[in-house]
Amino acid sequence: MVTTPLTNLQARDVATVLHPYSNLATLPQTGSLILERGDGVMVYDVDGKSYIEGMAGLWCNALGHGREELVEAAAEQMRKLPFAHLFTGKSHDPAIALAEKLKEISPMNAAKVFFCSSGSEANDTQMKLVWYVNNALGRPQKKKIISRIKAYHGVTIASASLTGLPNNHLDFDLPLSSVRHAACPHHWGFAHDGESEQDFSKRLAAELDAQIEAEGPETVAAFIAEPVMGAGGVIVPPEGYFAAIQPVLEKHDVMLIADEVICGFGRLGEWFGSTVLGMKPDTVSVAKALTSAYVPLGAVIIPDWIDEALTAQSAKIGVFGHGFTYSGHPVAAAVGLKTLEIMERENILAQVQAITPHFQKRISAFADHPLVGEARGLGLVGAVEVVADKASKRAFDPRKAVAAKAVAFAQEEGLIVRAIGDAVAICPPLVISESEIDELFERLGRALDRAQDWTVKENIRAA
Repeated sequence: MVTTPLTNLQARDVATVLHPYSNLATLPQTGSLILERGDGVMVYDVDGKSYIEGMAGLWCNALGHGREELVEAAAEQMRKLPFAHLFTGKSHDPAIALAEKLKEISPMNAAKVFFCSSGSEANDTQMKLVWYVNNALGRPQKKKIISRIKAYHGVTIASASLTGLPNNHLDFDLPLSSVRHAACPHHWGFAHDGESEQDFSKRLAAELDAQIEAEGPETVAAFIAEPVMGAGGVIVPPEGYFAAIQPVLEKHDVMLIADEVICGFGRLGEWFGSTVLGMKPDTVSVAKALTSAYVPLGAVIIPDWIDEALTAQSAKIGVFGHGFTYSGHPVAAAVGLKTLEIMERENILAQVQAITPHFQKRISAFADHPLVGEARGLGLVGAVEVVADKASKRAFDPRKAVAAKAVAFAQEEGLIVRAIGDAVAICPPLVISESEIDELFERLGRALDRAQDWTVKENIRAA
């Protein structure tokens, strides 16, 4: 393999930075893509080459780069009050105002908002609250949380346990014993031959019912789900899925936690994906697009009955013993407020709804590509599933990393997308234009063509 010598910046990078979700063995040979600036949906590396940021960073840069209003909101808050915490009865206006706004637009009957700095922290908090509240309610056995295979909920010990991806568990001694995983709602991947989406949904609901019964309903506290599964491969639930699942949860008094970290704030054309998919969550986790990723911020939105249980337990213990130094950081909260203000003022939700049919038409066209088994998506997020054989759905030998090769070709074509197993994910900023969508998919098409030619040249076969 011919490799290009690393630049000075690349050499310094591999010598000092431990990179998340990277092959630490090969990175010293390939080097990192080092970005220098961004403008709208474009980013530029240190050599000046431009790329369409087809992943909105990591599903998060909703308003694109160069939003001076967000920069000014951060700068103004830094000048006024650069830091304040929420511990021991202290607060500040940005956190209060943002909590009020989140309650206003929440997809459930919200009572309070707990702030943190990431989706991982939000879902970690969700698990702690489930345990704490059930202790407060005198149900010390009701502690298990059911997630799903291929779900992604974060990488802390708790949230990585909820995540249903093997690489997040292997050699980390995870998942925790209180976490279970139900079937993945991917019709193309897991439905029986001839099984309709509705029938598949009914089967998954029946399997979940049986799983809860086997565990003991008195031990199962919550079910956590993303409206559309993001980092597990952009898996859109089959028709009727949540309508079939929710009666099972209600039957067994199991909470529904909506992980809106990726779908929240416009990705599917509404404030929350729960609204689009017909979910009726008890609690909600948010992060990412809440600040358009300009600064880190996450939150958990809770209903009144949980707030009442927390308050009663706090009276008993003397304190609610959970929180982070940066919970409700004033700079982050100010940027979050400004982000939501811009989204409302520019009617971003309507813009997403208007542009979605074109985005989904372009991605659906890849279903005819010889390398693609399924092209799927909802709103402004989608994926193409790379296969060795379209008819049988057989995958390539995973050691050949064909999807990752397609992503590498895309980067050469000036497009940043992401390989997730055998899928290539696309999640552009919400402000992308129709012409930019066309250019994104033109570049992706060239990358897939190159990847197809590469598999033929290298005689890469199914696993």
